Amino acid sequence: MTTLFPPGTWLWVALGGALGSALRFGVSDLTRRVPALLAYPWATLTVNVSGSLFLGALTAWVAGAAQVTPQLRAFLMLGVLGGYTTFSAFALEGLTMLQAGQPLRALGYATASVLLAVAAAGLGWSLMRGAA
Repeated sequence: MTTLFPPGTWLWVALGGALGSALRFGVSDLTRRVPALLAYPWATLTVNVSGSLFLGALTAWVAGAAQVTPQLRAFLMLGVLGGYTTFSAFALEGLTMLQAGQPLRALGYATASVLLAVAAAGLGWSLMRGAA
């Protein structure tokens, strides 16, 4: 059986995941310190949209850079950005809005999250391709 990643790549993913999770915690902690931001899940929206921007940029960079090792790609894309972004928190926050009888707010949050994340990924890709 052939594998896409060399043996030991899992360690790079784990290290990147730890870093990404710490970064996500930092963003959440910062938003909790601003009372005006507590009424909406800004932290999750911020990490998911900025993570999509970075993933788009990294994808373009990796596509044009032959020197990127599979381990570095796994560390950054699967590890750091996988640990940084959080689909499960997005899902739980949407569910919480629905359970609170706020279906339009939940729909707005889901729509904004998806559209902004896709747009950010495209912007990241475009910015990096333009820089190359």
